[in-house]
Amino acid sequence: MRIKQLFLLPFLLLTWGHSAQNLPQLSENAQISVLTCGAGNQLYTAFGHTAFRVQDSALGLDIVYNYGTFDFDKPNFYLNFARGKLIYSLSRSRFDRFLFEYEYEKRWVKEQLLDLTSEEVNRLFQFFEENYRPENRDYLYDPLFNNCSNITGKILKEEVDNTITFNGDHLDPKHSYRQLVREFIPTNSWGAFGIELAFGNVTDKTATVEGHMFSPYYAMHQLRNTTRNGKPLLKRERSVLEYPETTDHGTFMTSPLFWFIALLGFVLVITYLDFKHGTRHKWLDFLLFLLSGLAGCLILLLWFITDHLVTKNNFNFLWLLPPNAVVAFLLLFNRQLSWLSNYLKIALGSMGLLVLLWVFGVQSFSPLIIPLMLILVVRYVFLLKRN
Repeated sequence: MRIKQLFLLPFLLLTWGHSAQNLPQLSENAQISVLTCGAGNQLYTAFGHTAFRVQDSALGLDIVYNYGTFDFDKPNFYLNFARGKLIYSLSRSRFDRFLFEYEYEKRWVKEQLLDLTSEEVNRLFQFFEENYRPENRDYLYDPLFNNCSNITGKILKEEVDNTITFNGDHLDPKHSYRQLVREFIPTNSWGAFGIELAFGNVTDKTATVEGHMFSPYYAMHQLRNTTRNGKPLLKRERSVLEYPETTDHGTFMTSPLFWFIALLGFVLVITYLDFKHGTRHKWLDFLLFLLSGLAGCLILLLWFITDHLVTKNNFNFLWLLPPNAVVAFLLLFNRQLSWLSNYLKIALGSMGLLVLLWVFGVQSFSPLIIPLMLILVVRYVFLLKRN
């Protein structure tokens, strides 16, 4: 009988997703668990992963429902990502097939078995299958507020029992979203530099208990501190794959801090030679003003034009002044600009304002911007003296 069931399972998997009426009734042995997977080497795997597993030995059923699926080949993928309209999907696969990727990448996987009644297991299973229908499986992704991990808590409360309580006693102290991101992506890395440059002060707010669950690691710890009617929600947990944490973060010579310090040293030397010989390297100023201005424009676009929540109220534009993109061309083709001194004073004052916002905690900034700000300050002061 078991062999027949195993042969029939692929056919059932193909048909179940098309009609809820075809869904089998899971046996009393059926169980649902939450899978947490360790971080990987790629930026999009740096936080780990979370998925649901449904098992029924009587039916030979072992399926993983994965809300963290995206497709690079979808039309306008990168445009949608930039606009904050990135679509993620619920996918469904056999457990052994899901596990293969993590065995191949040597990432650990832990399983937490939920203490659910047979009725709740069946209801949640039906919810997953209804969610997997083509018209339901896509959702609007947000890296901090609606991803594969924090969607776990929402599903448990809304589809299992709204009396589930996420206790936060183990979170001492609670962290901001930016602090949580820094736990998993080293500050001195290109990925962290780009992320923090795009993050606004929305991410500096202290995350709620459920807000911490955007991280699969914190979601796993949270389930250990989650109760229903005073009883633990977890029945037990185990390690499915045992591998050490990923620790390869490159070398200092490939890090942004190394290159930013090297660039600062280069600009200091060029500026000293310019000052000593009464010259000005036009192309250096052109590149510095152009790149900083374009970066500032991008920050404002992410703030005002896109649907991203995490890029709102981003004061990085105070040192990456968008008008610099225009000033770059004026400096390249004009010897004297009567208004340049006033503009440079405003630029320096804008940087001073950013420092105040940083000191008073209005927004936290990546420390990697310090050498870049010094580069701009050096050229601003040089041009101010020269003008």
